[in-house]
Amino acid sequence: MDILKKRILQDGKCYEGGILKVDSFINHQMDPMLMHKIAQEFVTRFKNERINKIVTIEASGIAPAIMVGYLMQLPVVFVKKKQPKTMENMLTTTVHSFTKDRDYTVCISNNFLTPEDHVLFIDDFLAYGNAALGMIDLINKSGATLSGMGFIIEKAFQDGGKILREKDVHVESLAIIDDLSNCEIKIR
Repeated sequence: MDILKKRILQDGKCYEGGILKVDSFINHQMDPMLMHKIAQEFVTRFKNERINKIVTIEASGIAPAIMVGYLMQLPVVFVKKKQPKTMENMLTTTVHSFTKDRDYTVCISNNFLTPEDHVLFIDDFLAYGNAALGMIDLINKSGATLSGMGFIIEKAFQDGGKILREKDVHVESLAIIDDLSNCEIKIR
């Protein structure tokens, strides 16, 4: 994913505290051509896994997840951060947001995450792994099977990838950031 790495270096912005902003092309304003290439790469990397459903968490994971679902011709479900009054058979867990430094109770309907599902989780960032661990909790509660987790950008210095790999999760990250010290972006 040289094109992604080039875009991160060209348009990404670094802030103190290990924050990498990619809102001009991934998670606020989106580059659909880049998102299509990202989705193609995920499809290639997970082609040997049994998958019948794509799952993400709102909001920044929705665009890449929909593109992956489109290419794989699979349904896409997103975990919600606000509990709708009309949701049936709700499963919940708590997720801590690194960027916003707050806890969220997230939910998904067990109607759309079932024991028959083999799930590919797609998200924009992997930092400390909080959203991913919350997703694993929801998958376990539903009885579904986790087939893999794909992230556009992994911040390796924040250990989320290490934690997931130690749990034997098939993790694929398209760009791995090794360091953001002194606001210098160092990509593996």
